[in-house]
Amino acid sequence: MAEPEFTFELRTCRWAERCWPPEGRERPVLVSRQLGTKRRRWDTVVVEVDADAFARRAQFGRKRLDGNLLHVVRNAPEVWEWYQDALPDPGYPWRYVRETIHEADDRRVLDVRKRGRKLEIRRRWEYPDWVRRIVAIENKPDLDASAARNLRPQIERDVALALADEVWVATRATGDRVEPALLESLPVEAGILTFSGDENDDYGGFDENQTNVAWFPRTLDVDAPGTRIVERPSGGKYDQSAATFEYVEPAKKRKKRLEIAERAYERGWRSYTRTMRPDCRYFELRHENEMLLPHCSAKSCSQTASKCSGRCSDFEPEPPTWRQKEWPIEGGPGKAIQRLLDSRRERFRPD
Repeated sequence: MAEPEFTFELRTCRWAERCWPPEGRERPVLVSRQLGTKRRRWDTVVVEVDADAFARRAQFGRKRLDGNLLHVVRNAPEVWEWYQDALPDPGYPWRYVRETIHEADDRRVLDVRKRGRKLEIRRRWEYPDWVRRIVAIENKPDLDASAARNLRPQIERDVALALADEVWVATRATGDRVEPALLESLPVEAGILTFSGDENDDYGGFDENQTNVAWFPRTLDVDAPGTRIVERPSGGKYDQSAATFEYVEPAKKRKKRLEIAERAYERGWRSYTRTMRPDCRYFELRHENEMLLPHCSAKSCSQTASKCSGRCSDFEPEPPTWRQKEWPIEGGPGKAIQRLLDSRRERFRPD
């Protein structure tokens, strides 16, 4: 049975964490999954980082800094100053900025004091420029003609907007002299990665040492205005009406890119248990090439985030006898799985 796309996605994340970039030059990266904008979500996100700046980012804590916090932290002055004099106009009421300042104070990433009736702020650390490039990867293990037709509009939108520096499509190699993915109508600006391996073997997937670049991508101009395709003609094959689009300013793209990188910093790609049920007695982690993949022993198949839920007909909570320590809240295999994945995620964060 073919493995689900979710499992292929986890393998791609693991490969990117260990082997990126595909051309072989070692480069520090941060990998996450299912990130993007409200209009587009990428399967795998690879954030290439500056190693020294990435280490300094750890001063601001494990949690992400959202857009409001970034506005305050990045523009905070070196000396005490009234916040409305120190910060650029946010474009929304200042009372919301005050709330963000108090949140930053609670998280200890900003110095805050009151002088009379005025709220003053001071930078605690300079926010580093730690993001070098962002790479988006769309995972399609079985990229046939139908899947390529459905994927093409998404890739075209990614290329036109140029929010990511590169756009890739990852698929399973077929062994043909010319990969079918190259014959499909994908934009030439997108790269194509093929992974070799037998999906029916004990490991159930590709060999990360047999990765091939079938087509190199074009580097997109992330510093130029982007084009957001809002609506396409839907009148059929002979519809020649124009598409609806809008331009996105470079400043907005830079802001969104940093927000995506911050979310990747917080989440990583091993946080999938937050949307699954590791507390089910049939939930397992199977070891594969130094990687742990979710598995359902009830269905004898690779588990997915969409199917592993309390609505599953085979869902059964862990027996109380399996739990330890502060029963029934702490302990048990499910909690142990979450702790294990969290500890592995921490390995790829700076101290």
